[in-house]
Amino acid sequence: MSNHAAATPATSIAELERLKVLHNGEKVPLTFSDTELKRRITGLRSIMAAKQLDAVVLTSWHSIKYYSDFLFTYFGRFYAMVVTADDTVTISANIDAGMPWRRGYGENIVYTDWRRDNYIHAIQEALRQRKVKVRRLGVEEDTLPVDNHNKIQAAFSDATLVDVAQDAMRQRMIKSPEEIEVIKHGARIGDLGGEAIKAAIREDISEYEVALIGTEAMVHEIARTFPNSEIRDTWVWFQSGINTDGAHNWPTTRKLQRGDILSLNCFPMISGYYTALERTLFLGAPDQRSLELWKINVEVHNRGMELIKPGAVCKDIAAELNKIYVKHGLLANRTFGYGHSFGVLSHYYGREAGLELREDIDTVLQPGMVVSMEPMIAVMEGQPGAGGYREHDILVIGENSVEDITKFPYGPEHNIISC
Repeated sequence: MSNHAAATPATSIAELERLKVLHNGEKVPLTFSDTELKRRITGLRSIMAAKQLDAVVLTSWHSIKYYSDFLFTYFGRFYAMVVTADDTVTISANIDAGMPWRRGYGENIVYTDWRRDNYIHAIQEALRQRKVKVRRLGVEEDTLPVDNHNKIQAAFSDATLVDVAQDAMRQRMIKSPEEIEVIKHGARIGDLGGEAIKAAIREDISEYEVALIGTEAMVHEIARTFPNSEIRDTWVWFQSGINTDGAHNWPTTRKLQRGDILSLNCFPMISGYYTALERTLFLGAPDQRSLELWKINVEVHNRGMELIKPGAVCKDIAAELNKIYVKHGLLANRTFGYGHSFGVLSHYYGREAGLELREDIDTVLQPGMVVSMEPMIAVMEGQPGAGGYREHDILVIGENSVEDITKFPYGPEHNIISC
């Protein structure tokens, strides 16, 4: 490996380096303190010790971000973080130059494009430099492509590959005070985006125009609050009419009309940390059936927030809330689980699937967990009250209490927009 430049300039592709160290500039202030990142890595090393692993090769967006504070951009190239008993190193593509080192905790190795499988070679070299004899190697089975899994196994042919994804997920479920502080800012910024959107709603404005207004408001506030951060990934899903039927429907060019059901969804992304604000609104007074459905969903939402507390079981919360929908004949209109964990997640990378408020999840809620309550029902076009109804609050679970960190009001008393 070389440093910034070779002593003798290469004259052919064959002479170009496979690996580099690019300490370009200085390290920038990270989102989290060294103490916090060391705490996380210590937790991973406890997993390694329990599974008798010599090293771990992390390959997912969420794990590399969680343990190094570096969030990579895939674009057809693979990334990794190698963790041993006493060291860590991220592995990144040459196209990103020195940025992964500047924005990541610990050391970094850069691999070039000049030979096939330099990525795998970088993983091997990271462990060779650290004099690690690999007999049992941790990997993330849930996000590791089969091709790369096979290449890593071939590179360490005498080693057993052991999954660490589920254990790492369980570690991420419990948030530190530093994480909760970021999440609280995210909820606050989501509320600001919601206010900007609410102020922009009017007849004949397009969904995408409203979404842009909300996104811009949040991005400016993220930059103000976190002046050393990357500005990326914040977005809004603003839906109207039939487009409200799905929770993940992107804004379209559809123009808002009097009487529309609206769905406001703000997603401020702070250094890979996702938060959300989701609200049902109407442009003008809703008809009787729409108002009934909206109030029923608010009833479920209120009850759900009462049920979230230390010691509660995810599947029991879901079962209790199902009873309300059954009472009103709406259980079949439910579209997804009642809530999920928050932290390092996005619509294109990881999620703590073990902390969702669903009938098949038996996780017990504990202090330090952060979860949403977000019931949704969808009524198909042509039926009375057609549209999607959804509310969403974020709750931080403490030792003896639960804090709702979402402040934007919900329900018919607050979110019928005059026109």
